[in-house]
Amino acid sequence: MPSQPITTTPIPEVTGLDDETLRREVIAGARPTILRGLVKHWPAVRHGLASPLALAQYLADHDNGSQVHAVMTPPDQHGRLFYNADMSGFNFMRNQLPLSTVLEQVLRYSAFPNPPAVAVQSSPIPDCLPGFVDENPLPLLGRSIVPRIWLGNAITTPAHFDESSNIACVVAGRRRFTLFPPEQIGNLYIGPLDHAPTGTPISLVNFAAPDFERFPRFREAIAAAQVAELEPGDAILIPALWWHHVESLAGFNMLVNYWWRGALAAGDPVPSALDALLHVLLCLKSLPAEERRGWAAIFEHYVFDAGRDAAAHIPANRRGALGEMTPELRERLRALLKERMR
Repeated sequence: MPSQPITTTPIPEVTGLDDETLRREVIAGARPTILRGLVKHWPAVRHGLASPLALAQYLADHDNGSQVHAVMTPPDQHGRLFYNADMSGFNFMRNQLPLSTVLEQVLRYSAFPNPPAVAVQSSPIPDCLPGFVDENPLPLLGRSIVPRIWLGNAITTPAHFDESSNIACVVAGRRRFTLFPPEQIGNLYIGPLDHAPTGTPISLVNFAAPDFERFPRFREAIAAAQVAELEPGDAILIPALWWHHVESLAGFNMLVNYWWRGALAAGDPVPSALDALLHVLLCLKSLPAEERRGWAAIFEHYVFDAGRDAAAHIPANRRGALGEMTPELRERLRALLKERMR
């Protein structure tokens, strides 16, 4: 069942700003923000407000039959995506189904008092719903950023982070977002880095019934949380690396989201920093404490000290990996790493 709202700081809201102002003042600011009514004009939103059946028919009319990523949890899990009892696997089944099949399941289960949770997870919309993007555009971000569909009944995705910035638009139903800044990682009791039910690690705390004896520092996380509930037509900006716990609260929910890495207009794919973290753990975790402290100083000098140009004393044409990170330099470093890791 959905958790009780955590009564803490509300997420700031904006309404009615033009796209240029949103890019300059909101997206560039990289702080969580509710964009009230951002997509209220979408035909999909209007169909969803009419009824779940009307939206389902609208989506079915666009469905090309391609398979989408879907999950199902048994009723006793109350829609929470998580691990199984011994954390050897997960508490849900994955499947590949046409979107219309999932729509039929969600509508059918809406009559059940305690249904299984079913959901389409992060499927690229152009692959399964041709024409949807043309009818429901988001000029704020441009056409290069591919929207993804999330659709299902009441389901909870535990607190996790994304390496990408995210604008998530509620089309139907209601969603509660509970956000935490990146520095709260130590208070969220994060699970394994390389074995998680989502694409990135999750909090092991059950927000519906926190076990404060096992997770006492979660009280500190609650004090830093920001919470908002979104209605159809609303959107939220979730900056990269912010932890977010997401609850779908209605019997029929749909969300469209847009992810991008780095600066909005950069257009240059950025490698995964989570992969880099795993590599660092592989290389440094077992070293003596004094050596790890030494490497911490090196990383601080070259990566994390934003006020220092660590290569200023080197001629620009000889800075190598310390120079401007152009696409050409990225490819050269990728090739070097592949060679060294053989």
